Amino acid sequence: MSFNFGTNVRISVFGQSHSEAIGVVLDGLPPGEEIDLAGVQSFMLRRAPGQNTFSTSRREPDRAKVISGLLAGKTCGSPLCAIIENTDCKSADYANIFDVPRPSHADYCAYMKYEGANDIRGGGHFSGRLTAPLCFAGAVCLQILERRGIFIGAHIQSIGEIADKSFDPVLVEAAELTAVANKPFAVLDDAIGQQMLEQIELVKGQADSIGGVIECCAVGVPVGLGEPIFCGLENKLATAVFAIPAVKGVEFGTGFASSKLRGSQNNDEFYYDNNGLVKTRTNHHGGILGGIASGMPIIMRIAFKPTPSIGLQQSSIRLSQKTNTTISIKGRHDPCIVPRAVPCVEAAMAITLLDLLNR
Repeated sequence: MSFNFGTNVRISVFGQSHSEAIGVVLDGLPPGEEIDLAGVQSFMLRRAPGQNTFSTSRREPDRAKVISGLLAGKTCGSPLCAIIENTDCKSADYANIFDVPRPSHADYCAYMKYEGANDIRGGGHFSGRLTAPLCFAGAVCLQILERRGIFIGAHIQSIGEIADKSFDPVLVEAAELTAVANKPFAVLDDAIGQQMLEQIELVKGQADSIGGVIECCAVGVPVGLGEPIFCGLENKLATAVFAIPAVKGVEFGTGFASSKLRGSQNNDEFYYDNNGLVKTRTNHHGGILGGIASGMPIIMRIAFKPTPSIGLQQSSIRLSQKTNTTISIKGRHDPCIVPRAVPCVEAAMAITLLDLLNR
């Protein structure tokens, strides 16, 4: 089923943007793991809407209610199930688009696949709202991973043409990942972050939207994690991050830029450090070789398209009449989805790594 992910730690996400609730079931978690629900809530609030001027004005507390799977605050072997109520839906905002698909949304494809039975309100189950349960699952997995010495963090690499500095590909400290996660706007250079915010406000005032890139890193990942060919670490990570709406591209290490290099420039030479550990002097491979972790920091970048819901008038079609028409999209939408997507990317990586680690 398309709402399920994982082999050893399995997650199943359910719900729609305007359904009574959304939620997730995690099966296969190691038993006896203490889960700090306050910490989970703090992680989820990084994604929650309505907290600032650069996100949608929809206000959802995103408080997860755990239904099963915990006993005295620890995993007990039963599937961990949590639901999150939808409390601020305005379905009337979508009355004018039931018959007119929004450009660059899934509306038309969903209409054809589900023979018109799809839930169009807020995007239904294609909505970014479904990343709330993804973040719940990711926050749980992050806590378990950190006890095993694995730390994950991400920052906004770019908004439009404005670029933040990058993680050092060969030397990233866990403290650096934690520090950027605690910022209200997840950038390494706060001055650049202010420029990004001004750009978002500019496009918002023009009833438009803008995209960007998130860079995510994991440190402490043991050498040998992952499988070759179809179950490679890159394969699994890419599958997980593409569950986040608006993702259009993923690269690891130097990524597409490596296609412009020679082997002598791109190859990462091995050496033993002072502790006798094998490392590479550069990290063009992004911590993964042959689908398997090399022990170097795992570095990936994820490209997000501009939010397709914009206030400008656009051309579309009227399905019932098979005619051309125009559409002006109402409702509450992010002028840029990237800032709220940072914890979603971290969650996707955490779920993937714990799934592969928990063999």
